[in-house]
Amino acid sequence: MRHLKKKFHKLTAEMLDMPQDVVYDLPRLTLIGDRQLYIENHRGVVHFSSEKLMLALSKGQLEVSGSDLVIRTIWTEEVFIEGVITSIQLLP
Repeated sequence: MRHLKKKFHKLTAEMLDMPQDVVYDLPRLTLIGDRQLYIENHRGVVHFSSEKLMLALSKGQLEVSGSDLVIRTIWTEEVFIEGVITSIQLLP
């Protein structure tokens, strides 16, 4: 059943020319150098400190590490952080 669902989503995305992040509910990350990160399609903040940000995703978590991290803007499904970003990891 899961295989059919994936095929249906892929076919729908192709036919309607929709981005896959919308169809599959995937996060969209926009990194500007190592100083700014804009994340869309998150499900909430799990942990935040000046060295680490953990966000819940529809499938797993996103871990952003660095120094002097600051949340500049946060909305229901979007977050914008600044600081020195040293790593970004998708965790299952």
